Order: sequence, then structure tokens, then C-alpha cells
Amino acid sequence: QEWEDYRLTWKPEDFDNMKKVRLPSKHIWLPDVVLYNNADGMYEVSFYSNAVISYDGSIFWLPPAIYKSACKIEVKHFPFDQQNCTMKFRSWTYDRTEIDLVLKSDVASLDDFTPSGEWDIVALPGRRNENPDDSTYVDITYDFIIRRKPLFYTINLIIPCILITSLAILVFYLPSDCGEKMTLCISVLLALTVFLLLISKIVPPTSLDVPLVGKYLMFTMVLVTFSIVTSVCVLNVHHRSPTTHTMPPWVRTLFLHKLPALLFMKQPRQNCARQRLRQRRHTQERAAAATLFLRAGAHTCACYANPGTAKAEGLNGYRERQGQAAAPAPGCGCGLEEAVDGVRFIADHMRSEDDDQSVS
Repeated sequence: QEWEDYRLTWKPEDFDNMKKVRLPSKHIWLPDVVLYNNADGMYEVSFYSNAVISYDGSIFWLPPAIYKSACKIEVKHFPFDQQNCTMKFRSWTYDRTEIDLVLKSDVASLDDFTPSGEWDIVALPGRRNENPDDSTYVDITYDFIIRRKPLFYTINLIIPCILITSLAILVFYLPSDCGEKMTLCISVLLALTVFLLLISKIVPPTSLDVPLVGKYLMFTMVLVTFSIVTSVCVLNVHHRSPTTHTMPPWVRTLFLHKLPALLFMKQPRQNCARQRLRQRRHTQERAAAATLFLRAGAHTCACYANPGTAKAEGLNGYRERQGQAAAPAPGCGCGLEEAVDGVRFIADHMRSEDDDQSVS
């Protein structure tokens, strides 16, 4: 601070050409210029140093002081944010008619600035403010524009969040019958919750805005929750079978006719001739096995319809029974029909399983 006091003037010729003198600041008049937007209520300087007084009455006083100002924090672009802290200086008891504040330089000096590992000073502009409605009002305002260094938060916060989020995509790459799908989804969700709690401790608590990192984590948590719901539905549908559930007609229409056309997909029956031949061969083998079973059953039933009679008639009677093997016994028709129905049911069941496997 510099000001003039007409009471502290002298002629250098009368005092051995002494043009400057240093006096304790508490012994002279000092202007009561304080920081108006103070945050801790300490308006006094840290140490009352000596004041340099010139013979023409000009006084230079530069006391050391630590000021804490209340500033509005913008956390929207955290950790790539830029803050503007305003410090307003004016007299506490004197108005403009008694003390007229004059701004000596438009930019604050950075000669004694110590570099910080977290912040960079972008600019320190200063201005003199007047109130058009009050001619006695005047103040000096400095804007401390600082930018956060994002390297620490990028390495320890941003990159791990992106890597953990990318793991949620791998859930859909796992097979449908893999039970680790739910484990992976829940692990990613818990990791994102931990990072969200960490951000809430780092960022100053304010309800004016939400940082972009917090929005990103919340959006990712919603997507991971949706992937958990989707995985539950996939596992539920995967473990269904034709013996326990029936496919609704709308599901068959949607997933077998409409969606394949939109996704440019073809059914395996139209695209895989080898699979069609393999299924046809399996069907023929099963039909041949069923035919042989029927023939063997008819032959056994005809030959041994009455084993006691064959034993009593002897060898000749047995040969006659062999000659009459084509004619079934009277009590064999019912069992033969049941066997045929059973074989037909098995063939139909295998055929339906083949159709279900070809669809899946």
C-alpha cells in the first residue's frame, strides 16, 4: 500500500540529506483496508512491519498477510475445472471522500509466488469498481483465475473408471450357460460404487452442480444394472426346455422371422446343408431301429405265444409253430400296439428335440 500523509514531510537539507526513514507502522496512521469477503474473520495482517516514509510525505507499507476468501466452486468439469476466486478490498470505515482507492497495476505481481503441485495460476487481473448509485463507494477487486492439474486424478481416477466400465461389455461375450455372468456384473457394480464414494470425498460438497465424472459413473451404474437384469433374463430363458416351457407364438414370430431379417441373419436350415444331412441320417437310423424293434417283437410274440404247448408237442410241434410264425398269437396284439405307440412317442419326442436344437 502507498499513500501520502502531509504531516510526515521534511526538508532533506535540514537532516543531512536524509530522504527516507523507517518507522514502526503502529506509530503512524494506517488506512483500514481489509478483505471484505473474508472467510475466517481475520482482518488483521500477520505482522506489522516497518513503514518506509519519504521526505515528501509518501508512505510505503507492505506487511505480510494470509487471507482466506470465500469463493464459489465450479465442479462441473472436475478434474478439468478452472476456478475464479474474487478478492475484494476496501476501507472498513472510510468512504471515497476520505480515502480514494487507486489501482496501481491491472495485474497482480507473481514475484513471490510458489508453484503448486495441484493448481496453476492462469491470470490475476485487477479492477477498480465504483457504484453509480452511490458516489462514495469504491473498492479494488482482484480475480484469481486458477486451473487444476488433472494428471493425478486422470491416472488414479479416470483411467481405472474407464477400464472397469469396459469390463461390463464382456458380460455379453460370456456364454449363456456361464454362471459367472452375474458375478462379473455385480463386481463391476461394486467397483463403480466405490469410485463414486471416492469422488464424493474429493469433490467439495455442493448442490449447485454435479461433476461430469459423477454423471459418468451414475450413467455407467445404470447400464451395469440393466446388464444384470438382462443377464438374469438370458439365464432364465437359456435354462428353459421344451419339456418345461412352451414357446409363445409371438416369441417365435419375433425372434425367428422378424429380428433375423432386420439383422441380416439366416436360419441354420437354410444356411447349413451339412447339418440338414446329419439330422436326416439320424432320423433314418432311428426309424430303421424302430422297424427292427417292431419286427423282433412280432417274431418273439408269435413264436413264444404259448411255450408250454410247444414243449408238450415236441420237436414236430415246435417246427409247426415256426412255420406258423407269421400268424400272431391271440393275446399278443395288445402288447404289440403298446410297443408301437411307445416307439412312435419316442420318435416324435426325438424329432421335436431336433427341431428345438436347430432353432436354438
